Amino acid sequence: MIYAALERRIRHAFKEKDRYFPYMKKKPCQNPTARWVFLCFSGIHEVTVGSGLPRITDVQNRQQVIIEVPSELYEQIYS
Repeated sequence: MIYAALERRIRHAFKEKDRYFPYMKKKPCQNPTARWVFLCFSGIHEVTVGSGLPRITDVQNRQQVIIEVPSELYEQIYS
């Protein structure tokens, strides 16, 4: 149920903003599966130094596309 809700939100946002995401065969698409989105987020790390705020590192271009599309909240978290 969570996958379905996430897929719906992402797909709607991609179509609304006319954006594309590289799918498994490296072809652009506007309707990626939630499983593919989750797999694409591997490799992102959260780093905290001392008592400072955590920082997100190693964000790639394809991950940045997913972060930018749904809402500004995601951008604030991952930037």
